[in-house]
Amino acid sequence: MSVSTPPTRCAWAGSDPLMRAYHDTEWGVPEHDSRALWEKLMLDGFQAGLAWITVLRKREALRAGFAGFQPEKVARFGEADVARLLGDAGIIRSRAKIAATIKGAQIYCEMAERGESFSEFCWGFTDGRVLMGDGHQRPTETALSQQISKALKQRGFKFVGPVIVYAWMQAMGMVNDHDHACFRRVQ
Repeated sequence: MSVSTPPTRCAWAGSDPLMRAYHDTEWGVPEHDSRALWEKLMLDGFQAGLAWITVLRKREALRAGFAGFQPEKVARFGEADVARLLGDAGIIRSRAKIAATIKGAQIYCEMAERGESFSEFCWGFTDGRVLMGDGHQRPTETALSQQISKALKQRGFKFVGPVIVYAWMQAMGMVNDHDHACFRRVQ
């Protein structure tokens, strides 16, 4: 009986099974679904000031609290919903982040009403291409994340600074920043 060698992963995946599963199945996989891209952006906003594992551990509760991150539903959230969310110990209870998510849903819906695809807006910055990171060091922000951050802010999104945007670009697969030795580097 042979023992298989575990795959080599990016160091940040660590030993936590949740982080490893996220690394192995989600992080860096090109996402083109507008709703899923918006959800990922909102979750990256919730990470501000926190470790990503905190968001992962609370992601299902966040999804439940924010109606499955259906922008059309979240856009209609009012003060009673904000109070409900602030009372939910299962989520990241930040009034500013909750308000930013509701506002983000409204902006997403306004874009859709004008016939704009959130996916096309996002991927338009790279002409639909995945950018390859150098595989050795990951910057915290780039000129492109600064450009996308500025465009998102101009539309009214919050918690979309260039560092958050770069983390989102990595998560949604716009940038492949897997380590050179990582089994996910070549896709």
